[in-house]
Amino acid sequence: MAFFLASLATIISVVDPVGIAPLFLALTPGVLPAERTRVIRRAIVVATIVLLAFAAGGRTLLSSLGITVPAFSIAGGILLLLIAVDMLFARKSRTRETPEEEAEALKSTDISVFPLAIPILSGPGAIATVVLYMSQAGTDAWKVIAVIVAILISLVASYLSMQLSTLLLRVLGETGVHVIGRVMGILLAALAVQFVLNGVATYYHQSLAR
Repeated sequence: MAFFLASLATIISVVDPVGIAPLFLALTPGVLPAERTRVIRRAIVVATIVLLAFAAGGRTLLSSLGITVPAFSIAGGILLLLIAVDMLFARKSRTRETPEEEAEALKSTDISVFPLAIPILSGPGAIATVVLYMSQAGTDAWKVIAVIVAILISLVASYLSMQLSTLLLRVLGETGVHVIGRVMGILLAALAVQFVLNGVATYYHQSLAR
């Protein structure tokens, strides 16, 4: 249960369903509700495929590149810490979408795949988090299932947030969204530091065992 809660908290913090609401509204000005629903569904499907693909093949990819789990844990922790800092200061994270990508998205007629699915929903931070937790899960079937369930819950929350984006912004307001983002940023920062500490500790123990 502790592993599931930790993976859910981290993945949902990185995906940031509440923070997606104002971004989605900005990317879909003047779009009819029916078309918005189709865009959301396509984006969620693509993001699910991407994240589950990395969940299934992430460890194999790391092994083929000669990257150890401690090294990836440290790198993933640093990346998540950068995202957390942006969340704490209510800044748009460049690990999710660059200004150039945002400008291109505003000109696009279909934003479901780019930039909504990739890189907003399934960006480098989300991919790194999924691979990191799958590496920690190892061959433990329950932990693997926990990560997959955490991914699905995060994407379902994102789906609901985008569907209810207008109402959500009306209730919370920009200030409310930023407050929630800062709270999640603090939690994510602590988890990021823990990833780095775990990576250093594991590498140290492995070095002693040699």
